[in-house]
Amino acid sequence: MTERKGNRLSKIVTRTGDAGTTGLGDGSRTTKDSLRIDAIGEIDELNSSLGVLLCEEMPDAIRAALLDVQNDLFDLGGELCLPGMEVIKEIQVARLEESAEEFNADLPMLKEFILPGGTRAASLAHLSRTVCRRTERAMVRLHNTEALSDPARRYINRLSDLLFILGRALNRAGGRGDVLWQKGKNAV
Repeated sequence: MTERKGNRLSKIVTRTGDAGTTGLGDGSRTTKDSLRIDAIGEIDELNSSLGVLLCEEMPDAIRAALLDVQNDLFDLGGELCLPGMEVIKEIQVARLEESAEEFNADLPMLKEFILPGGTRAASLAHLSRTVCRRTERAMVRLHNTEALSDPARRYINRLSDLLFILGRALNRAGGRGDVLWQKGKNAV
């Protein structure tokens, strides 16, 4: 059985996008401001923000989980690049849910909202969470015009939950607690 391999990029500067269009994985072209390209761009930014987070010191288990996520995000981008293709599977969604439960198990129960902050690593996890939420909104806009797979949409939703939990776990690993919101702190 021959394994199908994707195109390898040997030439980066192609000039094919100079007119404001870009190629999809199926060979078709679309405008660079299309909902599909917007969602793919958000996935790319999310993956890049995780790359910055991974430059920080962190427990090996968190690093491994984030590296798995980065690979999944490439799969997700590939799925969006090939309209009608389903690359993200339920097993990937389940892995995120299991990771969220595992990392949340040792954290104290929240009684207040928390602010994104604490250690640098935790702050970067919260920043990635906000990029993830924006990515989800872009995917919802796309789904409203072109169907996306259920696992893809669930994956990005679960990922933002995991990133919230990892922000808390990274604060704890860094010897810090949650930064708690103080209702009305600056009210006159």
